[in-house]
Amino acid sequence: MKLRAVLFDMDGTLLDTAPDFIAICQAMRADRDLAPINPQHIRDEISGGARAMVAVTFSMDPESPGFEALRLEFLERYLKGCAIHSKLFDGMAELLEDIEKSKLVWGVVTNKPLRFAEPIMQQLGLAERSALLICPDHVKNSKPDPEPLILACKMLDLDPASVLFVGDDLRDIESGRDAGTRTAAVTFGYIHPDDNPRNWGADVVVDHPLELRKVLDSALCSC
Repeated sequence: MKLRAVLFDMDGTLLDTAPDFIAICQAMRADRDLAPINPQHIRDEISGGARAMVAVTFSMDPESPGFEALRLEFLERYLKGCAIHSKLFDGMAELLEDIEKSKLVWGVVTNKPLRFAEPIMQQLGLAERSALLICPDHVKNSKPDPEPLILACKMLDLDPASVLFVGDDLRDIESGRDAGTRTAAVTFGYIHPDDNPRNWGADVVVDHPLELRKVLDSALCSC
């Protein structure tokens, strides 16, 4: 079946949002007269969300007293500064242009709450180009459940087999596979050092956004 649409996870796949997360974590430490930590430690925990990033930033167990206040402060800061340094990954702008020139549609399916995801898409000029933005706010069950991708395919009125879902986490691949889409795992995202995208069972694994060009060319010619 020919490819009709490409859907992307947001953080670590479509967008490099790490710089904003890192800036907030370092600012929170500075406000407490703590020295900066290695930015890579924060980047390695992004896939675990705010809880994981705050835990590594302050070397604190999530069950420790005061942790929840730090997590809420992190989220409040992020809401105000979620798109200051974030940008498309290198090569992604060209890939999106290729997708649009090929008369395909593209969209975003993310576990990032709408209150963060929507302003990022708007401020980066992507909202008007994206066919849809699916967040946890739109479904009962987030990835790795297939519900977000099933909803996306339904909204696009497309057979899941004609859709490629691209992600940087095992839950992305599991969600796509269970929804019936084709899947692509990227190695340039926020992969924990102990993880390996080549073990996730994706249909294809790529090391750079532009490598997806070959995948798209092949899929567009298939029937």
